[in-house]
Amino acid sequence: MKLIRFGTIGNEKPGVQLEDGTRIDVSDFVSDYNEEFFGSGGIPALASWLVDNQAHCPSIDPNIRLGAPLARPSKIVCVGLNYAKHAAESGMEPPKEPVLFFKATSAIVGPNDNIIIPKGSVKTDWEVELAIVIGAKAAYVSEADALQHVAGYVLHNDVSEREFQIERSGQWVKGKSCDTFAPLGPFIATADEIDNPNKLNLWLKLNGKTMQNSSTEDFIFNVQEVISHISQFMTLLPGDIISTGTPFGVGLGLNPPKYLVPGDEIELGIEGLGIAKQKVVAYTG
Repeated sequence: MKLIRFGTIGNEKPGVQLEDGTRIDVSDFVSDYNEEFFGSGGIPALASWLVDNQAHCPSIDPNIRLGAPLARPSKIVCVGLNYAKHAAESGMEPPKEPVLFFKATSAIVGPNDNIIIPKGSVKTDWEVELAIVIGAKAAYVSEADALQHVAGYVLHNDVSEREFQIERSGQWVKGKSCDTFAPLGPFIATADEIDNPNKLNLWLKLNGKTMQNSSTEDFIFNVQEVISHISQFMTLLPGDIISTGTPFGVGLGLNPPKYLVPGDEIELGIEGLGIAKQKVVAYTG
């Protein structure tokens, strides 16, 4: 299945995108895609319910805004420098174990919402990433069992402010957590829809020009390794997001570096996970 949420900001309702691209409202079955839904067998239960009820679900106007395809999770855990070529363009040695940092969940927005350049920012950057949605509580999970804890996968633009991230004191989280810095979607593809998450094409275009085009085959640490590793240090709860890192082609790695400015348009996608489009706007607070 492809899980979506739709409606105005703060008033999103759950839906499903069908194979032909049409969208239906499933709020008669579930109030939201959240920790309770993912952790209580919500995905198979919804699939079973749809067998008898799909024909009666209201259709969704294709012009209605898509929100992030899940409610705000307990945490977003990100993996840094997880593509060999990206580590090289950043001038850093490939890590010996996954580099972890958090991204504030308040950064989450819909797949086609605007990206707001933060106040005082001059180095806002793009990063297409495969994100994992946890489906079952995970603590001290083995690599062999890791995929049993996955609900699905989702497209993520891990927007980053490089000055805040690298040049200011403290941890990377400051450059990762600004409002609108986590566009998610358009949908969550449930785990059964993705045959091999470690072999997916992913790409990003800036103003129509391809900046990133790679494959998760370039992972330093694959999906199973990442889930297992993180679960040694914290319990992953249903609905939590793990963002698995970005391939080469970010603005920081260009010579000279290139960063986002108001008016820029970003288009990004991952094989099997759809396409998102975001416009870059200035902070006006």
